[in-house]
Amino acid sequence: MKSCVFIGGGNMASCIVSGLSNIHTDEYRITVCDPNQTKLDILKEKYNVEICLSNNKAVKHADLLILAVKPQSIRGVINEVKSFVKPSTVIISVAAGVKTSSIKSWLEKSNVIVRAMPNTPSAVLCGATGLYANPETSEKTKNQVKKIFDALGYSCWVDDEKDINAVIALAGSSPAYFFKIFEIMQGIGQELGLDEKKAFELLIQTFIGSSKMIRKMENTPTQLREQVTSPGGTTERALNVFNKRNLESTLREAMHNAYERAEEMSEDFSV
Repeated sequence: MKSCVFIGGGNMASCIVSGLSNIHTDEYRITVCDPNQTKLDILKEKYNVEICLSNNKAVKHADLLILAVKPQSIRGVINEVKSFVKPSTVIISVAAGVKTSSIKSWLEKSNVIVRAMPNTPSAVLCGATGLYANPETSEKTKNQVKKIFDALGYSCWVDDEKDINAVIALAGSSPAYFFKIFEIMQGIGQELGLDEKKAFELLIQTFIGSSKMIRKMENTPTQLREQVTSPGGTTERALNVFNKRNLESTLREAMHNAYERAEEMSEDFSV
């Protein structure tokens, strides 16, 4: 059984632990480290993982070390544990904006370092994760890492580390885009006369069903949109408003801003 140690017990760690504990219970011995005892107790009760308040103690025997702390905290954590990390330990960072080169320089060792950018639907095994590792990383190690994140939904490797910032804009941040749209549409459904529960259930089923149609049907999203848009009908009128207000431009600006912030963070946390 491999030892998988998490430093950080926040939302993203919880998402990954959730997936791992459901899928790989016999393959990984999971330990979570966090200074917040209450947070650790919740994770232990919910997922039956080992918990530890001492980062140094936990990392000594780690085969996989997942750094699930905030970007501004990662350098301090690495400085704390670097003398206890085995040379064979694979280090996986989920901290947005922190380059592998920075982690390597702080670690002062030649461990394999992987950047992963999962999103929060990983908690329900419907996540999307972008992965990057240095070119010298073995295929065996890459397969091992990908297996973890495939257990959470879908994962893919990117060839250039800068592409992780595109993953952040497209998948990492986008659950919040969908949640915001859902909030707005549910509220409008209630304005139009539906009660809260009916508005919620109708809308969530529409989100789920639309996603399944894109996934399972041979038609492109453009073709599916055209099929539901009858000339002179209700959908056409709604889409005309989107076109008039330039929805595409709004989304493009939003995603480019997310990408640019990820680029800024890469510079902020590279020193």
